[in-house]
Amino acid sequence: MDRREWLAERRAAVKAQYDEEAPTYDDEEAAYPVPLHAAFVSRLLATCPPRGRVLDAPCGTGKYFAQVAASGRRVVGVDQSAGMLAQARARAIAESVQQIGLQELPFEAEFDGAMTIDGMENVPPEDWPLVLANLRRALRPGGHLYLTVEEIGEAEIADAFEKQSAQGLPAVRGEVIEGDTAGYHFYPGRDQALTWLAEAGLEVVAEDFDQQEGFGYRHLLTRAG
Repeated sequence: MDRREWLAERRAAVKAQYDEEAPTYDDEEAAYPVPLHAAFVSRLLATCPPRGRVLDAPCGTGKYFAQVAASGRRVVGVDQSAGMLAQARARAIAESVQQIGLQELPFEAEFDGAMTIDGMENVPPEDWPLVLANLRRALRPGGHLYLTVEEIGEAEIADAFEKQSAQGLPAVRGEVIEGDTAGYHFYPGRDQALTWLAEAGLEVVAEDFDQQEGFGYRHLLTRAG
């Protein structure tokens, strides 16, 4: 199978999965709280001027809209999932909510800050530079981006690559497919993520790590150079 075709199928499957899970997504997320998410959103908001504009991409159900609004900033939410956007729009908080994928972000110097939470794990390696360039371009000079990078153990990554290679899938190391169709994740690791960030002109100004059961979140607050 052609890798581009395979990745397009994986992206469509992930999108469909989020559409299906959208009505109950917040309830499921509440069972696995990650306090550092909200803490880093607060750190991001502190870098934005009063009434500043913040891009939440992907915004999912708009979980952080209220936190942005409570800080006196405005939020714009984008997501490729129509189901997730329906939940986000129902909050009636965002300045606007738009169906756009990370790979297609069209903004240019429109935001004082941006956040990409629980999103980069669904981006394949070929698209990481594109997505980071899109996020960087969306920021005003000196603006900050908060993003999370999901991490799992090397043994799990090696096992997934071996199984996917045996199945004849055009996967690369770091990609993990859960289930028959959806569940695509890519885990680049800290060093590769930092390299791509630097190449995109994003300087890491704060970092932390939160270990969950079976995986972890690397939290990175970056500044556009």
